[in-house]
Amino acid sequence: MAIEVRPATVFEDVRAVLGPKSPTATVCWCLSYRIPSKLNNELRGPARGEYVAELCHADPPPGVLAYDGDEPVGWAAVAPRAETSFARNRKIPHVDDLPVWCVWCVRVRPGHRKQGISHALITGAVDFARAHGAPAVEAYPLDNGDARVDLTMAYPGLRKNFERAGFAHAADTTSVLSGHPRVLMRLDLR
Repeated sequence: MAIEVRPATVFEDVRAVLGPKSPTATVCWCLSYRIPSKLNNELRGPARGEYVAELCHADPPPGVLAYDGDEPVGWAAVAPRAETSFARNRKIPHVDDLPVWCVWCVRVRPGHRKQGISHALITGAVDFARAHGAPAVEAYPLDNGDARVDLTMAYPGLRKNFERAGFAHAADTTSVLSGHPRVLMRLDLR
């Protein structure tokens, strides 16, 4: 299996990975950390997908997609931290004033997990950020050790996967998700 990671410019492919089964459902669409909370709460049902469709046409697009052939099988959100709620998050510290980019969601579609796709997505997100001038990339994964993680709450990724991609522990956080602490991992691109 040859996985290719590309910028998320095709909305239908983003919908295949992130979208709800019912078009009227209000699901995250990976907007919770991307947009102000007021707007996040106002966007309901199809309006969330419409907002993401607009993001797919922006420069840069909202993230990267992993493809197995022509089939979209995974997603990673990546953007400048300044354009996300992590710029103001009280639980996730800022290590310094670098204009870092962050990866906050890594999702692999059911039926495609445990095939290395999350690793390809992390690498692809780093390459995407590097191509857009990022001096460093941060992630805020779960530090779960060997403990199992509920897949619905594993979206920030796992510490060991970011370590395999060359990220190093930069700071502890006070954020806890699904009973697991989140850590700040960083990969310097300078």
